[in-house]
Amino acid sequence: ASDVYKRQIQIKTTLFEHRLSRTMGDANSPKGRNKAGGCLIEISTDEGITGISLGGAGAIPQINLLYENILKGSDPRNVTGLWKKMVERFFKGGHDGIANDAISVLDVALWDLKSKYYEEPLWKTLGGNSEQVNVYASDIALPISDDQIYKWYCDMSTKFGFNAGKLKVGLDQDSDLKRLQLMYDALKLSGKEPILYVDSNEYWSPKQTIRKISEMEERFTLGWIEEPARRWDFLGLKKVSDSLKTPVCAGENLDTLGDFLPYFHHRSADIIQVGHGMTGITGALQIADAAYALELPVTLGGSIGIIHAHLANAIPNCITVEVPHAEPESKVFSTDVKITNGFAKVGNKPGLGIEINYDELSKSKVGSVSVKSGPSPYGRRQGAGLYEVPPSKDEVKEARTK
Repeated sequence: ASDVYKRQIQIKTTLFEHRLSRTMGDANSPKGRNKAGGCLIEISTDEGITGISLGGAGAIPQINLLYENILKGSDPRNVTGLWKKMVERFFKGGHDGIANDAISVLDVALWDLKSKYYEEPLWKTLGGNSEQVNVYASDIALPISDDQIYKWYCDMSTKFGFNAGKLKVGLDQDSDLKRLQLMYDALKLSGKEPILYVDSNEYWSPKQTIRKISEMEERFTLGWIEEPARRWDFLGLKKVSDSLKTPVCAGENLDTLGDFLPYFHHRSADIIQVGHGMTGITGALQIADAAYALELPVTLGGSIGIIHAHLANAIPNCITVEVPHAEPESKVFSTDVKITNGFAKVGNKPGLGIEINYDELSKSKVGSVSVKSGPSPYGRRQGAGLYEVPPSKDEVKEARTK
């Protein structure tokens, strides 16, 4: 079999877009967006095994570069070795940003291929187990109305058993407090005590965060405050952590293990965010291991098909996994990771457990992914870290009519 894998391997990329079931956005994007875009990466061997990954829509030139210079002619089962070569390919300029996006999606596809070669699910290839995983519902929907937020969390609670949820905050403290109560009331329908997380998406300065969260703490017990300062402000994050009862959760927008070293050195965050977008599954596991060595818990962010549930089973210090969509958000793919009674349960299909519906893919295929189909399509909001700019009437109107 090893000789077969030394033969030519092929790569294919397909861009697609699909409509979201709700208008999604955060403190930086109160207009919200109603579409999501992505790229299907397929790494195939002439033995008929194909590893897939979803993401990296803006990194196709770098993906093709890495394929031509590193993956082509290589044994794709040598995932860690190929990962190291890909990282070193970008030594001079660094492998953050677009380079990181390319490495990440290729690494995921290689892990999927390797698991399929051994005819086992990814969690088993990673050395994990098949136990249920703690998860929380994440609306990522600041633009929608209070009634819609309440209904969405009611659905998550009654249909899927979620008792933990995360609310996007940052633009209007009175509204945030009201929505926290709505989320609490909805999640209590699960029959379990709700766990509340909040995420300000780097909109506040450290001092703003301390003031805002201190007020929230008078009424609620919070599981964490996420991204309460700029991602590189490790001293500001530490200031927030030292000043509040609520733990600081940070790292979502960092790319590499090296990016996390100031967090670890200064104990800037109480909970470390990890994801396959951090130089792939290989990179994510390295960051989680470093956090484990420092007795720091990690949480895994949202992922297409909830594939992070596979990683969570292989990370002993993982406390919970973000779930923006309890069921597939697009007809382009299906997954065998299921949410029941507030937990994610991984399946036994080989690899990621994701299957592509190629008929639906052909309907959703696009020549280029639109700017407004990506996360935070409007960039960082005016006034961020300085003063608050509430949503304008026009922004609210646009969000409601999407």
